[in-house]
Amino acid sequence: MSARDKYTVSTKYWHKLDDGRVQCDLCPRFCKLHAGQRGLCFVRQNLDDEIVLTTYGRSSGYCIDPIEKKPLNHFLPGTPVLSFGTAGCNLACKFCQNWDISKSREIDTLADEASPQQIARAAEALHCRSVAYTYNDPVIFHEYAIDVAIACREKGIKSVAVTAGYVCPEPRQEFYRYMDAANVDLKAFTEDFYHKITGSHLAPVLETLQYIKHETDVWLELTTLLIPGKNDSEKEIHEMSQWVVEKLGPDVPMHFSAFHPDWKMMDVPPTPLATLVRAREIAMESGVRYAYTGNVHNTDGDSTWCHNCGAKLIGRDWYEITDWKLTADGKCAACGTACAGVFEARPGAWGARRQPVRLRDFAA
Repeated sequence: MSARDKYTVSTKYWHKLDDGRVQCDLCPRFCKLHAGQRGLCFVRQNLDDEIVLTTYGRSSGYCIDPIEKKPLNHFLPGTPVLSFGTAGCNLACKFCQNWDISKSREIDTLADEASPQQIARAAEALHCRSVAYTYNDPVIFHEYAIDVAIACREKGIKSVAVTAGYVCPEPRQEFYRYMDAANVDLKAFTEDFYHKITGSHLAPVLETLQYIKHETDVWLELTTLLIPGKNDSEKEIHEMSQWVVEKLGPDVPMHFSAFHPDWKMMDVPPTPLATLVRAREIAMESGVRYAYTGNVHNTDGDSTWCHNCGAKLIGRDWYEITDWKLTADGKCAACGTACAGVFEARPGAWGARRQPVRLRDFAA
């Protein structure tokens, strides 16, 4: 029996192979591991002929963010969300902008620890309406994220997944049973990009998007980081937007975000504002009702507009809400058309603040 610490827990999505290895069945990477080996995500390991999670209860840090930073523009606007991640990732994106966390192989990255109940208590005490599993992909800390979500749900606190959507059907079904909202990175719309630049495949992500939209009650928004010369052609954006409208519906918001040089793509220039503005135009021309620009200062691209009469429904300047023209039941105050989303009578007032939190202050 191998030595285990309190952060190591058994998992259920795996099976033994005839050659003695154990295959992880959590994501479509299907890592096949000899004794002691870790998967590409680094946090799932073959111990004692089973796959275990080695980071249960440990985090790279906790912070209160505006919900718009996830980004979610149609889910409890203006409210604070307690955000945390762990270490590792099941993708290998060359442009990763959280690479110090997602590519970490150092246990020291996990500087804080908390039980699911501790996180729920902290979120409640700090008046956070939701908890976000973010910074790295919650797919890889599946068991921990679900336990946190259960503890939060008992206190009326929502759960938000920020994910690339690269997960197998059975764990996907279990995971989204406990989520209330998700922002999924649709990183591109070609298999070539996914294979060469992220080390994964497009089809499973599209399957996840359709599953969330059509088989759950989870509020869904999409984000695409537009990288110059890689996934920013008008043709690709048009095809992506058309697919979203046809397969997911016109009410799923799309966020087009600016790339900045990072990780293994330092030689690629930042995304011009004009590219993001044009992507937003293409999406709306394709029938997407709510399209946004991100990582740039563009108040028109930050704001929510009525798809029927064109009135500004929610004015935004970066993460600050500057205007609110929704009725108490989420309709345009000018024409009465419903705005898709999860809204309350008034927005939150958290603003653009970012507040680090120490979970040890909320120990039982």
